[in-house]
Amino acid sequence: MPETLVTIAYLAAGLLFIFSLGGLSAQESAGRGNLFGMAGMSIAVLVTAFGPRVDSYTVLTAALLIGGAIGAVLAARVEMTSMPQLVAILHSFVGAAAVLVGIATALDHSAVYAGIERRIHDIEIYVGIFVGAITFTGSVVAFGKLQGLIGSKPLLLPGRHLINLIMLGACVYFGLVFVNSGDYFPELWPLLVCTAVASLLGVHLVMAIGGADMPVVVSMLNSYSGWAAAAAGFMLKNDLLIITGALVGSSGAILSYIMCRAMNRSFLSVILGGFGADEGAAPAGAAAQPAGEVKAVTAEETAELLRDAKSVVVVPGYGMAVAQAQYPLYEVTKILRDKGANVRFAIHPVAGRLPGHMNVLLAEAKVPYDIVLEMEEVNHDFPATDVVLVIGANDIVNPGALDDPSSPIYGMPILEVWKAKVCIVMKRGMASGYAGVDNPLFYKDNTRMLFGDAKKMIDAVLTALK
Repeated sequence: MPETLVTIAYLAAGLLFIFSLGGLSAQESAGRGNLFGMAGMSIAVLVTAFGPRVDSYTVLTAALLIGGAIGAVLAARVEMTSMPQLVAILHSFVGAAAVLVGIATALDHSAVYAGIERRIHDIEIYVGIFVGAITFTGSVVAFGKLQGLIGSKPLLLPGRHLINLIMLGACVYFGLVFVNSGDYFPELWPLLVCTAVASLLGVHLVMAIGGADMPVVVSMLNSYSGWAAAAAGFMLKNDLLIITGALVGSSGAILSYIMCRAMNRSFLSVILGGFGADEGAAPAGAAAQPAGEVKAVTAEETAELLRDAKSVVVVPGYGMAVAQAQYPLYEVTKILRDKGANVRFAIHPVAGRLPGHMNVLLAEAKVPYDIVLEMEEVNHDFPATDVVLVIGANDIVNPGALDDPSSPIYGMPILEVWKAKVCIVMKRGMASGYAGVDNPLFYKDNTRMLFGDAKKMIDAVLTALK
């Protein structure tokens, strides 16, 4: 296949990736966006496989078959609740690929570079390996935290910021050694030292980030993987990798910024870590316990409140995802809407452990797109709402974020569910959320607690409604 045709095909694939991102920006067009993305990737793989740079198909065919089989099995077996972990581990593959491509490029002496061209080439290799190593190990740690293999509580070593600065300084130093080493080709040992140091830096950075910030970490690692792919594109002189990497890197950075705003935290404070607690831990500090009593409610009483309600807002959280309660919840929604109730879903930007996690779960359960609203679209309607049903959410409905300056989440925009006539909170128990702070919502006069597994409780509510 001529090089000119390859370039044109890569340009078409890049445009399809842009259309894909545009489609994924809204639920209604997400399916179309996925189709654009799949078409673009199919073109990219086929054109690369039949391009002029491939002279042997043995290894390529084996890689495509093995990788495709693994991807198909994972796509079929992974539950939606495990999607954040899958995304994190896929990011690690991109980082590992960038590292391996960088080392392979450094070992390739088939082309001789001189002067400024050689310096630029060496910098491309070094930056690609640096970003790739951080992405790889950071994503592995993020996977471990999301999977529960590593505690979600941040690891706060004494002088951790100084440790990070020392490792970063070491990487810069060895980068200078690498770029200025060798007469014709750079020496390999500074590159290997950088790989090891950057890998440790990736581990330490993510270990210091608590579970409360994991949604931002996932999108941040998404951005890192994009820049690692772009760096690999420069090393391989592959225009499509550069375009795709830049798209992923910039979109991930923008999403991280949006999510940081939704948490009222700076991107730097997230990177520096130190916020959050172990999942399901008791609320921090007995002194922080709000005064008041918890009022429990039964599934039958919940069904009666919903039956009489004219306006209902459902606030889903990760607890709904774990229990897989979205399916019976859709049946409840259908019954209430058939009775004439105005039922809507309120989605907080950082609900769950992955951007858009709740939206995908609800779409999977066939909940209509037009009743799934973002926080700013529904927050002003709570005073006119009869019943709010909070399912497995905690920090995103915590009033302390608005009225308690001592709260770690103070200033974070939240769903003001307590302004409704009745707020029913479904939880297994009184454990804190990922932020590790107690929730005064549970003690308010108009709040009722429905304890138990979310799916079992929704099933019981559904039976009572029928």
